[in-house]
Amino acid sequence: MDLKLVGKTAIVTGASEGIGKAIAMGLAHEGVDLAICARRAGPLEATAELIRRETGRKVYPITADLTNPADAEAFIHAAAKALGRIDILVNNAGSAPGGTLDYLTEEHWNQSLQLKFMGYVRCTKHTIPYMIKQGGGRVVNLIGNDGLKRSYWEIAPGAANAAGQNFTIALAGQYGRDNISFCAVNPGPVRTERWAGLVQAMARDMNISVEEADKLAPASIPLGRIAETEEVADLVVYLASPRAHFVNGTMIEIDGGQQKDLMDRARDR
Repeated sequence: MDLKLVGKTAIVTGASEGIGKAIAMGLAHEGVDLAICARRAGPLEATAELIRRETGRKVYPITADLTNPADAEAFIHAAAKALGRIDILVNNAGSAPGGTLDYLTEEHWNQSLQLKFMGYVRCTKHTIPYMIKQGGGRVVNLIGNDGLKRSYWEIAPGAANAAGQNFTIALAGQYGRDNISFCAVNPGPVRTERWAGLVQAMARDMNISVEEADKLAPASIPLGRIAETEEVADLVVYLASPRAHFVNGTMIEIDGGQQKDLMDRARDR
């Protein structure tokens, strides 16, 4: 299937590693030129060079900390200048600390909301005027199934994700008249560079071994494994394409049918 992406431009946040890197690579393979951001310049520039080498597309790495409003605004304006237009915005930058209520501090809660939610708000706010001026665009928000599927260990991510999901659907209703469509992608557990750290934190808060903690997520997924980054990226690339522009104001879960209550059952055995 021709996704009709050749010659399009896209911004991908949090693209130096993990899901964001896979999305950026997938878009570039379909003929998209990119502006990508992350907080660390070294890994970001390495990813940009890798994508250029493999795909031959233009990739502009721009260092930005999206918890800083000025950084977010400067990033979007620099990306628009480099690319000439913004056809696609993929909000992906952000992680939120897992943990139980007794473990989470005010700083943890603030961290969750500032990056995972407010970073998306800031980038979207500064992108929308460009899309309106050019006659349309597409916004895909990588959020997470924690906003829909409750877990006492993921209450901070769940709060940020629920906010992001509401934000996505609300804006779809506002900007459809401007030919700008929105959708959210809600992954479950994904094998990224952060996965080992998440397992260790889960073991800490649930008072179980790391080996036991590592089995909890696969045990909650009927397919018996967690997702790979490329699987999430494939879905996002399709949704970012003109083929899926009419998929507006909705959310798609990509979590293997995860049932989070099975994590509790497995932990209690």
